[in-house]
Amino acid sequence: MSTDSNKVAIVTGASRGIGAAIAERLAGEGFTVVVNYAGRAADAEALVTRIEAAGGRAIPAQADVSDAAAVARMFDAAQTAFGGIDVLVNNAGIMKLANLADSDDALFDSQVAVNLKGSFNTLREAAKRLRSGGRIINLSSSVVGLYQPTYGIYAATKAAVEAMTHVLAKELRGRAITVNAVAPGPTATALFLDGKPQQVIDHLAKLAPLERLGEPEDIAAAVAFLAGPDGAWINGQVLRANGGII
Repeated sequence: MSTDSNKVAIVTGASRGIGAAIAERLAGEGFTVVVNYAGRAADAEALVTRIEAAGGRAIPAQADVSDAAAVARMFDAAQTAFGGIDVLVNNAGIMKLANLADSDDALFDSQVAVNLKGSFNTLREAAKRLRSGGRIINLSSSVVGLYQPTYGIYAATKAAVEAMTHVLAKELRGRAITVNAVAPGPTATALFLDGKPQQVIDHLAKLAPLERLGEPEDIAAAVAFLAGPDGAWINGQVLRANGGII
């Protein structure tokens, strides 16, 4: 158990995939974890059960991050339950791929609502509420830099998240709160794998010099570094956890 045993972390979109791996890793590092979810209550509750069975502490918290009032209620509940909040991990996100010419308003609006507005909603609350010495870790993507066809809108939302990361790090001067982003490359999650033919997955797995897809645990390790004591001097940065793909 690390020195973070009395600290509280909110992890958004934590019911499965990278978010679940982050929640489990932080719980293992001694954080009390608020497992946020939008609609997968059973998955979130199962994760909380796994964390508690391993000796950790966690609670589920339903909130659609695109809803500012729901986000505020989630922060209120965490503060009431645990007395304060130390870490925000902005993991919640959706990815819908299409060429720009073929993208309808619904495809654009949904990704902006969750990936960009959702991050803004949680960042605004965290900027007001995090205790001194806290950590904010946003999830970007290495598609910001790869610029692949069909990823235009998704990449744009993540580029905006990176911009807010840099700006908020400066705005929180004097409070000893760091703000960073982790930008995964291709990672073996349902979000990434769904709808892709095996040959496409195999091709993407070979792009990085390490010649494999990332695993959720790889990303969780990077987040844990930034959330823990060894990440204290890293601020306003984007860590591209992608096996060297870019």
